[in-house]
Amino acid sequence: MVDQKVLARKELPIESTWNAESVYASAAAWEAELKAIQAALPGLTRFQGHLKENPTLLAEALAAQDELRRRTDIAVMYGVMCYSVDKTNQSTASMPGVAQGVMSQVLAGASFIEPELIAIGEKAIQEWMDREAKLKTYAQYFDDLFRKQAHIRSTEVEELLGMVADPFSNVENTASMLTDADFKFSPATDSQQNKIEVFQGSYQHILDMPDRTARRSAWESYTGIYLAFKNTLANNLTTSIKQNTFKARARRHASTLEASLFELNIPVEVFYALIDTFRKYLPTWHRYFAVRRKALGVEQLNPYDMWAPLTTQRPQVPYRQAVEWICQGLAPMGEEYVKVLRQGCLQDRWVDIYPNQGKTAGAFSYGAMGTLPFVVMSYNDDLAGLSTLAHELGHSMHSYLTWKHQPYIYSSYSLFVAETASNFHQAMVRAYLLENEHEANFQICLIEEAMANFYRYFLIMPTLARFELETHQRIERGEGLSADEMNRLMADLFQEAYGEAVQVDRERVGITWATFGHLYTDYYVFQYATGISGAHTLSKRILSGVEGGVGDYLSFLRAGNSMYPLDALKIAGVDLTSPKPVEETFSVLSGMVDRLEELLG
Repeated sequence: MVDQKVLARKELPIESTWNAESVYASAAAWEAELKAIQAALPGLTRFQGHLKENPTLLAEALAAQDELRRRTDIAVMYGVMCYSVDKTNQSTASMPGVAQGVMSQVLAGASFIEPELIAIGEKAIQEWMDREAKLKTYAQYFDDLFRKQAHIRSTEVEELLGMVADPFSNVENTASMLTDADFKFSPATDSQQNKIEVFQGSYQHILDMPDRTARRSAWESYTGIYLAFKNTLANNLTTSIKQNTFKARARRHASTLEASLFELNIPVEVFYALIDTFRKYLPTWHRYFAVRRKALGVEQLNPYDMWAPLTTQRPQVPYRQAVEWICQGLAPMGEEYVKVLRQGCLQDRWVDIYPNQGKTAGAFSYGAMGTLPFVVMSYNDDLAGLSTLAHELGHSMHSYLTWKHQPYIYSSYSLFVAETASNFHQAMVRAYLLENEHEANFQICLIEEAMANFYRYFLIMPTLARFELETHQRIERGEGLSADEMNRLMADLFQEAYGEAVQVDRERVGITWATFGHLYTDYYVFQYATGISGAHTLSKRILSGVEGGVGDYLSFLRAGNSMYPLDALKIAGVDLTSPKPVEETFSVLSGMVDRLEELLG
């Protein structure tokens, strides 16, 4: 609970922490591996200038690249994980940067490969695949490469773009260090004048409290420090946008939106269709806000009221109970799926479970081919914690099945499909609990949790996507972008999204953009909304017993990057080029509002 003392990292029982020793025996072993990777680089660069000689040599070069990048992925992951679980530990502070530096060297060392492949030509590559069986594995990779041919530059330019990967990555790290390590929030005060510690890991849980004074005080403390640093944060994000604009132009794309979506072979119309459909169905949100305002008995809602409990009895959900309910909710996926999931959570230490001092805010799933699919979170014994765990385990199972069934070249998957897998877990578990836990208070709390999730993915994220589009377009037009301009734009967009039932403090609502590190990855946030739409379409398909539905979905999880994202989702049974999944998910949202209104009387 938020009023309990937050433990130092060293005070946590090892069984509640991620299985770091399964990756490297020690930090010294990690350092040794980084040096070994650097020493192995000449084994890759020796192929430079020779790929055109024969297909066997090309296959050897690609295999060498894959192995070196696989090892580097693991090293980067380890550095990021060690830092993320305890940012107060100075010995881990430099680890992500050190590992990213080695990754930059590897990318630069491999930068000759794609220009040389382009020089060989698509026709010759097709012929070589017939002569060298090992090259057939790369058929999708080659198809994607030649699709991107117009945007692959010379060896010199590609080498330069590889070299800037490391310095460009530090902008996001700067924001993270400032907000996660350096920010010191003022304590919140509840209605009894008690002080409550505010930090990244506790903030959301204070907003879940019934005490409105505490919620408002925490919100003011939290937004206040971001406002105090608004100019630094605005300059930092603007720098990131300019970097991404540079990279888009270096690859001769018309815009950053086109550049980002081109990487996934997704037409920009998918982005605009989401935004248009979102704005069309905003009255559904306005209706929910009216229901929530009435239930709380307030004249107007404020943003800090969005998570306020509508009942005084909150279900306690210990970690092991959460794992059990998640497994039961996912039982339709089959015995093997559930067995892997349960063992990962309870035996193999996939999950770094509880909050500790210096732990990064939020939750994420992270791993690399050859490791376990880890989860970092700050679990609290409630339905929100259960939902977050289910979400991140959706990513982890996606990774697990992809790594099990794909070679390294296809061992990752795009952000676009990732959010479908994670939200699918939540949709399945939520459907199970609504069907099997009939007590009215529990159902109210469960729907509250669902609405909180929808609020994040289906209101905040599309609104941030609109902000992102406008800020990028301003930079692309050569216009300036100040903190105050960002805040005004953000406040305008939320005013439209909230409608009349929500009071908008323009200054504090306006700084919302600064509280989301997601914006440092271009056009990521809209994929939460498309992801939750795909998830509900697919969960409905499986729960309604569509023949082959489970098999189709597992095929999607196993696909990784062996096909384009939209194609993989079509195999699973959803077409996100159509507005229909978004409309269907708004229908689910509307049904939740109906059920909540009925339960509240």
